Amino acid sequence: MDLSKVIRSETIKLDMEATTREEVVEELTDLLLHVNAISNRENFLKDVFYRESLGATGIGNGIAIPHGKSKFVNKTSLAIGRTKTDIDWKSLDDKPVRFIILFAVTDEDKNSTHIKILAKVASNLGDDDVCAKLLKAKSPEEILAIFSGR
Repeated sequence: MDLSKVIRSETIKLDMEATTREEVVEELTDLLLHVNAISNRENFLKDVFYRESLGATGIGNGIAIPHGKSKFVNKTSLAIGRTKTDIDWKSLDDKPVRFIILFAVTDEDKNSTHIKILAKVASNLGDDDVCAKLLKAKSPEEILAIFSGR
């Protein structure tokens, strides 16, 4: 799975204003809306927050991976953000997050493609060095390079 097909520099924001989990998801959703990856902001947010209610998406190392499988997604995409402050996020390691990857997945992709993207992202995030690089990256291009293995 080539992550460059689902990540665009326009959907990466490394200086987020958000200070809560809800604000993070809303700010990242706005990036997806801006590039027409989703068709309806409010309904997509409902789908993401519903998924958040089912279980923790904070995976540790300061990273969370909320996701919305939704009929309001036009094109499976990822929005990536880094906050200026720690965000409380019901994480597996009980620590706050600063780096968030929001998955927006079409109904058609919810099984096969979603699993492939999640596996690819998880393999990157399973490496502590990669996590440290993501938390320190200076530009969207640097984030893209990290995820493409360059």
